[in-house]
Amino acid sequence: MHNEYPGGILRHAAASFGAGMKVAVAMSGGVDSSTAAHLLKAQGHDVVGLSMQMYDNLAKADSPYGGCCTIDDLADARRVAWKLEVPHFTLNMESNFHDKVIKPFVRGYLSGVTPSPCVLCNTHVKFDLFHQKARAIGAEKIATGHYARITVGEDGRFELRKARDLAKDQTYFLFELTQAQLSEALFPLGDLTKPEVRDIAESAGLNVARKKESYEICFVPQKEGYGAIVEREAGIDPGSAAGEIVDTAGNVLGTHDGYYNFTIGQRRGLRIGGSLERSYVVDVNPFTRRVTVGPSSALERSELIAERVLWISGDTPAGPIEVQGRVRSRMPDVRATVFPLADGRARVVFAQKLRGVAPGQAVVFYQDDLCLGGGWIARE
Repeated sequence: MHNEYPGGILRHAAASFGAGMKVAVAMSGGVDSSTAAHLLKAQGHDVVGLSMQMYDNLAKADSPYGGCCTIDDLADARRVAWKLEVPHFTLNMESNFHDKVIKPFVRGYLSGVTPSPCVLCNTHVKFDLFHQKARAIGAEKIATGHYARITVGEDGRFELRKARDLAKDQTYFLFELTQAQLSEALFPLGDLTKPEVRDIAESAGLNVARKKESYEICFVPQKEGYGAIVEREAGIDPGSAAGEIVDTAGNVLGTHDGYYNFTIGQRRGLRIGGSLERSYVVDVNPFTRRVTVGPSSALERSELIAERVLWISGDTPAGPIEVQGRVRSRMPDVRATVFPLADGRARVVFAQKLRGVAPGQAVVFYQDDLCLGGGWIARE
């Protein structure tokens, strides 16, 4: 096993961790989690690879899923574990994943909001249920291939910080992690760039070193799209949730086959004929089944209400706090002021107008590279 890489990459990655712990690594079969397992093994930790079977791949063999955790991915994870000479087990998380991620995903679209299943998966599956399984085998820490960093502040509290590779940073999806969860988690890739991770994997002889990444929702079939998941789970006959497409004045412009097929900011799939101006979805009403469209200016908002707000430090600010806010995972941070409200809610006022603020998505708060926490954009 190689312990050195050009530029001392492994030494740099190892600097934050002591050696000799039993660490359960969530191995998805991709290059990131595989490299995380390799780094921890090279640092002298007692590594156990745990892969999660999230859904029944065989039952939908004629409709391949769009992301991770496929049968091939689980096989890749086993091969990497064999190469690293670490024990590997597959956990059947299908029922848990269905209850914690797929059901809320479906409820979200049926309620006219845009869910964020990756946040739910991290919060309720990877850093909760998976963590419980890891503890059951005596693991002191869990590790994942997320691009994020954990530091300890002067007050002894754990801090979630952006990854060195900002293009790959995944703290947006981790904003609900608590002090207890951060205290028992490791992110070995936080100080590495994606090219460095691939180089490490290649040097270690891992067959996934150049494996292609997927940016799709893992349980959504590529051929069918998420609408098929909603119909199947909710027992909806195709077309039974059809309705009108209207403009902001209420004028009927066309029809649709199901309001749950539309999200705020969407432009494609609108059957409304030719128009001199591009039209976007600006509202989805599950009660009237109307989808409202309008110009891009109709999407602009400078404030929102967030609910179920979590502050990673554990303390809610006593008053307004200046932050940088992000309302989509791949959107840039924007200066904002957060006004804490009662019942775990907050009013967030941005320094500029934003487009595509969608109820159901997360709004995450930062101060430079420090992730303070966040909440869920409410439907007002």
